[in-house]
Amino acid sequence: MRQLLTILCLLYSFSLMAWERELVWPKGKMPDAQSHQIAAMTDEAEQPDFNADKHRVAYLEWFEKPQNPNGTCMILISGGSYEVCCDVGLIKMWHERLTALGIQCVNFVYRTPRPVGLDIYQSAWEDGQRAVRMVRNEAKKRGYDPEKIGTISMSAGSHLALMLATSSQTRAYTPVDKLDSIPCHINWAIVNAPAYVTTDGEKGTPSTRQGYGIDVEMSKCFRFDEKTCPMCLHHGGADIWSPIGSTEVFRQLRKMKIPAELHLYPNQGHGALGFDRGVEFMRQMGILGDLEPEVELMSRYPNDDARAEYIKENIWPEGKMPDAQDHQCEPYLEWHMPKTLKTKAIQIIYSGGSYEGNGPESFEVAPARRYLNEQGMTVVTMKYRTPRPKGLAKHTTAWQDLQRCIRIVRSEAESRGLDPNKIGIMGSSAGGHLTLMGVTSSMHQSYWPIDDIDNLPCNVQWGIGIYPAYALTDGAMDPNTTSGTADDAVLVPEFSFDKQTAPMIFIHGDEDVWASMNSVRCWEKMRSIGVQCELHILCKRNHCFQYKASPGTGSYNYLERIGEYVSNQIK
Repeated sequence: MRQLLTILCLLYSFSLMAWERELVWPKGKMPDAQSHQIAAMTDEAEQPDFNADKHRVAYLEWFEKPQNPNGTCMILISGGSYEVCCDVGLIKMWHERLTALGIQCVNFVYRTPRPVGLDIYQSAWEDGQRAVRMVRNEAKKRGYDPEKIGTISMSAGSHLALMLATSSQTRAYTPVDKLDSIPCHINWAIVNAPAYVTTDGEKGTPSTRQGYGIDVEMSKCFRFDEKTCPMCLHHGGADIWSPIGSTEVFRQLRKMKIPAELHLYPNQGHGALGFDRGVEFMRQMGILGDLEPEVELMSRYPNDDARAEYIKENIWPEGKMPDAQDHQCEPYLEWHMPKTLKTKAIQIIYSGGSYEGNGPESFEVAPARRYLNEQGMTVVTMKYRTPRPKGLAKHTTAWQDLQRCIRIVRSEAESRGLDPNKIGIMGSSAGGHLTLMGVTSSMHQSYWPIDDIDNLPCNVQWGIGIYPAYALTDGAMDPNTTSGTADDAVLVPEFSFDKQTAPMIFIHGDEDVWASMNSVRCWEKMRSIGVQCELHILCKRNHCFQYKASPGTGSYNYLERIGEYVSNQIK
C-alpha cells in the first residue's frame, strides 16, 4: 500500500510538471519572420544541444490547473531587452505564487532578438496580440472567464504588456485565420519596471536623461484606446530605465479615470518589486473574488496598551505665540512613550482637517500612534492652530507650530533617552501639505525666534505624507479641478525644496478628490533633486482610504508600509 501511494504521488507530481506548449502561429503564417529570431527562454536556449530551427515560433506554455481555481488567467511575460527572454526565476516564482492563489498561469515566450528594420517591439507585439487571442479562445476549455485575463511582466516584457494593455484596438498584424476575429485586449496588468517608455529611451536604450527634460515625453507607441485596462505599476527609484515612464503611464490612466496603482521604491534599481502589492491590487479590484467586508481602522487599534507614559505640554510660552488670533485653538504636543523602547527615533504625527480643524485622537493619528508604540517607537502628537488664520496663507500658523514642535522635540530628546537627529513627521490631507512644508522648507523661517530653543534646527530626517492636499496649483485651496493631470497643474510655490529636504513616503488613493497626482508630482520633483522617496497609490480609493478598508488590501495594510519605511530610515 505504501509503495502504491508513493507511485500515485509521483504520477501526480509528474502530471503537474507536464506543461503543455502551444505554438502561437500556424505553420507558414507568422508575420515578419526573420531568420535570426528564436522563441525560447534562456535556460533552454543556452543548452548545448539547442536547435534554433525548432524554436522559431512564439509559444504559450500552459501550467497546471490550480487546485482551487477562481476563474482567472494570467499571462506571464519575461523581460530581456527584446534580445532574449531571460526571467526564468521570475516566471517560476510568479507561476508558483499565482497558481496558489487560484489563478491559471500561462508563460508567453515571444520572438527575440529584436527584429531588423522594424520597431524593437514589433514582432513581440504581433506575437502578443495573437497569444492573447489564443488565451481568450482557451477560456471555456480551461475553466476561466474570457474577460478575466491579466498579465504580469518585467522590463521589456512590461513594455510589451503596456502595448497589449493600451493598444489592443490597433492591429499589430494582418489576420491569418478565424482566431484573429477574437478580441486581443487584456483585463488588467501588473507591470514591473517597464523599459523604453519615455522618448529618451524608446529606441531600446536606458533612459539617457532619466526621463526628464522639456522635450522628453511618453512614447507615442502607446495608444491608450477605449479598451485600456486597469494597471498596477512598480518601479525602482534608481532604475536606469526611468521610473518617470511609470509615472507618465499612471498620469494618463488618471486622465482616463481608469483604476490604477503606482508603487515606487526608493534607491532600488531595475527589478521586479512588490509582488504582494500586486496581490493587494488584484484583491481590491475584485479579481481574486469578492472583497471581505470593510473594517473600521479605529476598531483595530482601540486602546493605548502599548503606551507606558503620556506627557502633554504647550508649544508656545505664555504671550510668545506668533500671529496669535482669537478664533484659533491653542496648540500643544503630547509625548507617547512605549512600554518597550526598541528605537531612539521619534515620530511626530498630526491630523488633517482642511486647516479648519484637527485632532490628535482622530483616525488619522491615533491608530498610527498606537501601531508605532507597539513597534517600540516614541510618538509625539501635535494639535496645531486652526481654523485658518485671517489675513495670512492658510497654513502659516500651523507651519509655525510645526517648526516650534520639532525644535521642542529635538531639545528634549536626549533627556528622554532618544536621538535628536532621528525625527520624522507625518500628516494626512491638510496635514500632508503641512508635512511637505516641514520636509521641504525647514531652512525658511516661519516666525521670529523667541528663545534658545529656536536656535535649534527644525529639519527632519523623513516625512510621511498621507493623501496630501493643496500640493498642486489646480487644488491650492480646494479639491483638484483637473485631478492634477493638466500640464498647467504644477507644484505650489510654498514648497522650497531646499538643501535640507528629507525623503518621504507617500500613500494616496487614486480616486481622491485631492488628487493622487499631488503625491506623484512631489515624488517626481524630489527625485529630480536627488531625494529618493517611496510612493504607493491605491486603486479605487478616495480620500480617507484607511478609515474603513477590506482585509488583504493596500488600504488595510497601509500602516505596515509606514512601519517598514520608518524602519529603513532609522537603520
